[in-house]
Amino acid sequence: MGKGSHSAAPNAIGYQHQTWWALVELLQSGADRPDAALSLELYDDVAWEQKGTATELLQVKHHIGQHRMLTDAATDVWRTLKVWMDEASPADASGPALALVTTETAADATAVAALRSYSRNEAEALRLLEHVARTSESKQTASARAQFLGLGDAARLTFVSRIRVIDRSPHIEGVADQVKRHLHWALPPGHEDLFLAMVWRWWDETALALLQGRQRSVDVGEAQAAIADIRDQFTRENLPTLVELADVDAQDLEQKYRMHPFVQQMHWVAFPPRNLQKAIVDYYRAYTHSVRWLQEDLIGAVELTRFEHELVDEWEREFEWMLDSLDEDAGEAEKKTAGKDLLRQLLSRTGLTVRSRYNDPHFARGQRHMLADTGKIGWHADFEARIAQLLNVNA
Repeated sequence: MGKGSHSAAPNAIGYQHQTWWALVELLQSGADRPDAALSLELYDDVAWEQKGTATELLQVKHHIGQHRMLTDAATDVWRTLKVWMDEASPADASGPALALVTTETAADATAVAALRSYSRNEAEALRLLEHVARTSESKQTASARAQFLGLGDAARLTFVSRIRVIDRSPHIEGVADQVKRHLHWALPPGHEDLFLAMVWRWWDETALALLQGRQRSVDVGEAQAAIADIRDQFTRENLPTLVELADVDAQDLEQKYRMHPFVQQMHWVAFPPRNLQKAIVDYYRAYTHSVRWLQEDLIGAVELTRFEHELVDEWEREFEWMLDSLDEDAGEAEKKTAGKDLLRQLLSRTGLTVRSRYNDPHFARGQRHMLADTGKIGWHADFEARIAQLLNVNA
């Protein structure tokens, strides 16, 4: 699609803004609603609910351009009112609160300006909306205006009293700054951008689940716990997981690393194909984490080296037991079986961790494969001679 009048870009930006703005709403209003939950496209664009009942419906409008004015005759206003008249029982005084969130600025002396929380005048807002409903000649809003006038005097007053306008909401490019401002208390010094990227990843995954219907809503407490958990990964006893299993294409990695020494080492002990593929994923994730943690100054080379020494020490003890269990005249089949058992045994051990509270098992498993890749450890009884031959061939 080109950049003409029929471009889908504004709509796409609007949908993305709605999803991102929902995180701002969650952060800025959640503290005042500890028992509430937020939903997307369930009751409305965004909605708050409590015990399964909607308590506030929010229509979120994004417009390109920084100085657009919102008037009472605007299509946005009447489309929003029609949605609520159709779906939100406008005459019900105990119905959910209604909020129009817009990037535009409410024009002076308008109903939308009179419905802002800091300049509220419900009687004036009703008078002005009724005037527009009776005098406007817009065909686009005709149906909504007729429906509004058809509510009756008491119902219109009740309806308008439930509405508030939140104008000058941040544009899509300003949403990230709003999120950062609301999370200032949690920002880990020196790692602010990485922390925020992890929060955004969590939110994007959560929002997708909400939009797909796999999750009904997100509780305020659940959101606070998720953000606290991300923050906890930046303590001295912990580390953040930056490459999730779902991020990895196992088949692509298998082709990329199939000739690496650590893979050849697993072939020498006939490691099962599916587990070999998983081992390659562990290697990739552990290697990538080591590099990124160092780049982000989350860990030092000395600490990683110390962890490697602990893994090597553990391997030396078990490797000697394996050799001791083999007869002097053990054949290739026995050596393969013993080496496979050793590899399986060590990969199942998760007691050794690089940090006391970082217990993702992929890292220790992957680090063992990294050591095997350099020939520092191995699984087959004759691995050292084979590694030397392999490195000589590849030289």
